[in-house]
Amino acid sequence: APVSGRVRPLPRIEDPVFSSEALGKGCAIEPSGDAIVAPFDGVVEQIAQTKHAVGLRSETGVELLIHVGMDTVELKGLGFAPQVGDRVKQGQLLLKFNRTAIAAAGYRVTTPVVVTNTAAFKSVQVIASGTVIEGQKLLLLC
Repeated sequence: APVSGRVRPLPRIEDPVFSSEALGKGCAIEPSGDAIVAPFDGVVEQIAQTKHAVGLRSETGVELLIHVGMDTVELKGLGFAPQVGDRVKQGQLLLKFNRTAIAAAGYRVTTPVVVTNTAAFKSVQVIASGTVIEGQKLLLLC
């Protein structure tokens, strides 16, 4: 898990792009903290210009999107502070965000964690439920 918080199934979140699994399978987390960490060793493929999302590729080929909040692109980077370069190690700080400022602006901090290359795997299963802590196993890819 890239952040501590409560796990939610993607089909049950309020954003149709994520809930339809159009971008891939995974889950969402309602963060209890204000930081996103690298869930694995890999490469930062993309940091959104508005700083609210990070795309990673693991050394084993998993492509993962971590998208902090719903419609937070509208904040144009306000409340977000990327912390990384091109390569990351598991547990390394990727992104800081201000939950209070995001909520005060009227946005949810629900954070989808999506395997964007889902088709490259036989299955992508969420293996965590309830509350997770950062670094805890979240997804099983076969």
